[in-house]
Amino acid sequence: MGQTSSSSTTSRPRAAALGLDVVLAERDLVGGTCLHRGCIPSKAMLHAAELVDGISEARERWGVKATLEAVDWSALTATRDDIVARNHRGVEGHLSHAGVHVVRGSAALTGPRTVRITPTGTATGAGADAGGEWTARRGIVLATGSRPRTLPGLASDGQRVVTSDDALFAPGLPDSVLVLGGGAIGVEYASLHRSMGADVTLVEAADRLLPLEDADVSCHLTRGLKKRGIEVLTGARLEHAEPYPDGVRATVRPARGEPRTLDARRLLVAVGRAPVTDGLNLGAAGLTTDDRGFIAPADWSRLETAVPGIHVVGDLLPPPSLGLAHASFAEGLLVAETLAGLSPQPRPVDYDTVPRVTYSSPQTAAVGLSEAQTRERGLDVVVNTMPLTAVAKGMVHGQGGMVKVVAERAGEGTGQVLGVHLVGPHVSEMVAESQLIVGWDAEPSDLAQHIHPHPTLSEAVGEAFLTLAGRGLHQV
Repeated sequence: MGQTSSSSTTSRPRAAALGLDVVLAERDLVGGTCLHRGCIPSKAMLHAAELVDGISEARERWGVKATLEAVDWSALTATRDDIVARNHRGVEGHLSHAGVHVVRGSAALTGPRTVRITPTGTATGAGADAGGEWTARRGIVLATGSRPRTLPGLASDGQRVVTSDDALFAPGLPDSVLVLGGGAIGVEYASLHRSMGADVTLVEAADRLLPLEDADVSCHLTRGLKKRGIEVLTGARLEHAEPYPDGVRATVRPARGEPRTLDARRLLVAVGRAPVTDGLNLGAAGLTTDDRGFIAPADWSRLETAVPGIHVVGDLLPPPSLGLAHASFAEGLLVAETLAGLSPQPRPVDYDTVPRVTYSSPQTAAVGLSEAQTRERGLDVVVNTMPLTAVAKGMVHGQGGMVKVVAERAGEGTGQVLGVHLVGPHVSEMVAESQLIVGWDAEPSDLAQHIHPHPTLSEAVGEAFLTLAGRGLHQV
């Protein structure tokens, strides 16, 4: 039994396939934030942005005399919404086919194995009930997701001040945007609006963008965004912001110098997300949250809380969980198989091997440890950085970028690969190979035996490992 308004519904069909009777309480739309307000609609829009950028590249770099007449916002959003709707129907169909009982309602714990569901709509699925008290014989899964964090006194109005949940659905295309927050969400939205023609200023309080990623990733990303005309202010903090009829006026204090007054048609607040636990009545089951609002497992190998039989997945989990949809999928599978009593016990989620992607232009993708993290752990490492422009396909794309490999030092050579970090075009589609490399404890010599197709961007990954294995072609 579980309730979701975000994160993942993965554990439910998997649990049903394993023979468990599953009830899913959903107070909004199955699929949650990722499907309806986050991952899917934003990546649809970023694909459209890539097409717009391609017109400029065709004209300015390749001599194709193309011009952009206009962006039909209503047609663009209609395509986006159709993609979301088709995915939504697919999820609902999958749940129905698996025999999951979907109850449209808000769930609250009434004990360690009991839940009351207050209906908010029509129940679906075989044997579904409209609400009432439910008893979970095997266990309860909490997956209620997250919501955007806000700043005091700066409430979203859906037009001048927006969050990542409503930015895609704000009216029209603004000609200027101020983005607060240089994490993955803020960087993606800054990139999107710049592609659509807006003047963009990106403000991050830390000393670099994507502060949780490798420093070289931040450096290459920042260079790429600035090249596109995005103003990047790091080490900068918002002191004051005030909406007015046609936009927002903000005062930002940079790392050095006097405060700056910035005017923009829209202010996008992307300062992180907070777990959603309101209404769950956690105390009735003996559960509490930590000081950040997360529900920490007592047993990470089972994602089980201090109350036996109650498990937690997705955005409700504190670090090392990553708050990423694909990590939530893995967590859901782990919990479903745990509740079904599979033997041996399913392997815990290895968060060091979960890929991390930012779908901006340029894109970033990484798996494993950054160089700084390896040194913090006292590891002796070897590092190799390969520019994408060192291979022919990188020259074709002409957008720069890099491959960075961090591996453990082993005598005179290199041992296990600890991290792979990518910046450049389409690197989101290249990171799966790196996930296998890090996840299977491979060494550069293992990878050096495998041939990458020519000409591709993936050659740069192969070249980076050839060099570390002492067989470099284009690197000395």
